[in-house]
Amino acid sequence: MFWDSINYKTLSYNFTGKFSQSWPNSSTVDPSRIVGIIIFINGGGPAINTTVYFDNLLIGSHTGMEPPPAGIRLNQIGFYTQAPKKAVCVSAPAGQFFIVSNNKQDTLYSGTLGSLASYAPSGENVRLADFSAFRTPGRYHMLVPSVGYSHPFNIKPSVLHEVSKASIKAFYYQRASTALLPTHAGIWSRAAGHPDHSVIVHPSAASPYRPAGTTISCSRGWYDAGDYNKYVVNSGITTYTVLAMYEHFPQYFDTLHLNIPESNNTVPDVLDEALWNIRWMLTMQDPYDGGVYAKVSNETFGGTIMPAAATSPRYVVMKTTAATLNFSAVMAQAARIFSTFNTQLPGLADSCINAAVKAWKWARRNPTTYWNDALMVNPTISTGAHGDNNVSDEFQWAAWELYITTKVDSFYNASASLVNPSLPGWQNVRALGYYSMVHHKNNVTPIADTFSIRVRLITLANTYRNRINTNAYGTTMENNDYYWGSNGNAANQGMVLIQAFKLTKDSSYLAAALAALDYILGRNATNYCFVTGHGNLSPQNIHHRISAADGIPAPVPGLLAGGPNTDAQNDCGASAYPTSSLKAKAYADLYCSYSTNEVAINWNAAFAYLSSAIEAIYSGVNLTPVQYAPVLPTNISLIIETTSVQNSSSYKKAFSVYPNPASGHISIESNDDDEYEICIFDLQGKCLYSEKFSGSKTHQLSTEYFNSGIYVAQIRSGSHTVNYKIVVE
Repeated sequence: MFWDSINYKTLSYNFTGKFSQSWPNSSTVDPSRIVGIIIFINGGGPAINTTVYFDNLLIGSHTGMEPPPAGIRLNQIGFYTQAPKKAVCVSAPAGQFFIVSNNKQDTLYSGTLGSLASYAPSGENVRLADFSAFRTPGRYHMLVPSVGYSHPFNIKPSVLHEVSKASIKAFYYQRASTALLPTHAGIWSRAAGHPDHSVIVHPSAASPYRPAGTTISCSRGWYDAGDYNKYVVNSGITTYTVLAMYEHFPQYFDTLHLNIPESNNTVPDVLDEALWNIRWMLTMQDPYDGGVYAKVSNETFGGTIMPAAATSPRYVVMKTTAATLNFSAVMAQAARIFSTFNTQLPGLADSCINAAVKAWKWARRNPTTYWNDALMVNPTISTGAHGDNNVSDEFQWAAWELYITTKVDSFYNASASLVNPSLPGWQNVRALGYYSMVHHKNNVTPIADTFSIRVRLITLANTYRNRINTNAYGTTMENNDYYWGSNGNAANQGMVLIQAFKLTKDSSYLAAALAALDYILGRNATNYCFVTGHGNLSPQNIHHRISAADGIPAPVPGLLAGGPNTDAQNDCGASAYPTSSLKAKAYADLYCSYSTNEVAINWNAAFAYLSSAIEAIYSGVNLTPVQYAPVLPTNISLIIETTSVQNSSSYKKAFSVYPNPASGHISIESNDDDEYEICIFDLQGKCLYSEKFSGSKTHQLSTEYFNSGIYVAQIRSGSHTVNYKIVVE
């Protein structure tokens, strides 16, 4: 066939910026010496008689790589041998497609294009090419006559391994307060920036013990996105997701080497990376009351400079209920995971669970402390707000993480009503609690309705699974999914589907999760693989200050671009975008396009989870959950939090509980004439005994029905509650 005799070779010279070239080897070009360009064919070899085709020859300014003809969209990384394999062909006539060798000389497989279908988000008529039956490992192109060749792709085992690693290593490149050395960062090494040892308490965050102008240390953490600020709310969903990678697939991550500074210790690299942010989050809790500051921030987003050059004052701002509950949930999750690493990290699990419970109690006392722009003055702070005035989902997520870790029923009861979860995002985290609950369904107490939780989560997954059979692109993305951070939506859709696959082992959920991943890696209307440094056409000009300011032509690798949407096309001007109305095509690989080309840690985390989960599953790892022992706070009276009433120190004077330790009986003496209720709780939060009394009296309670151990006596009256630790011998 005629196309078998055509041998394409892509030679890419890019003299933009630093005037570097990538072929045939890396070298620096002096632009003042360029006076012309001569192309030699078979230079130094014998004369040849042939025809050479140039698809593109550009001399002058150039903003990015030139793709092959954009008529075929597919996963530019590749496919597992046994997995589904699909591509989208745009405006193709009915007929055959072909899988050809990497040098385009040999035809190895042929198939028939599917029926023509319309994809409204891109305004395209497309046909699907299904080559799932082709399983021979190798590197290939797809050819559709009258359309052209596709990007190259691989078919092989462990095809996502490098992408999985890169998407997690991206968090290392986002580290604040440390230098990135060439040993670990390669050409993206940089000096330390933002030590954050003297962060100023903003007036909105002032308290009697930390007045405005006080400085505190808030070092470490990840830069949130393209800017240099650090936000607790967005760190919540991000850190949860990174920890969940390990919690759900420990066998895969136990041996995943990321080449980070901690790689030689005996803690898995993914957990070491999560710890860089967890240790920062711990600094964001006010030790005097348990509330959590919303962010560490400059006054403004600042210019396009490297971290070491960004020396403007940094502030912590107001405590919010949303930030505090995000913190509580993550610390509870971290406590159970790191409880299995007590030898390597002594005391960490204890610190995390104590911090989690203190934050929970602050949130219960302050359930509606929402973000308030009016307080961001003196000085004015105008960076990301992450405001959230509905925290019912955060309350449930935090309660369930605390319940799973401590096995204390009162935490589950604090938010036991079941609401249908929706796709996660930083403003909507309910599904995260559902993920944790179904993962640990066999290691919780009988009070949890894990069956109903499971049904609701699978119902959500069905929404996305069903789309791949009706969607013209065969992916999970529909018109309403193309808003700011649309690639994060695709990754989170895949993450939901992975949970359903783990629960059911139904391969249709895994196939749908793969389709969500295929979308991110190239089967989309823009023809881009949206992960920097990977694929044949990937973003080169992401909205990321480090990548823009470091003088390196290639962006920091492993970062997920935000993705197409029409939400804010004024950032570069509407003329910079391919369309102002077709959401799936509205993407620009330009630094100014923060609406479509910025990066963010929460999107990256969802993509890292999805790619790593699929790699782990196809590698055959054990999906049996780790059975964690309960992790309880040092001060066990903290765990009894069945109501939102406050512990009153003055009210505590009305009662005496003795002897303690007790043997035979416990005496409870009251000096209060009002009615009150006594409950004796075990460490699982179960009330083993309760009775109501009124009037001043001494009540004796026999201990013969209690095993030796630690209990909490809680006395409640009106708006007051007091807790007493009791030891029964």
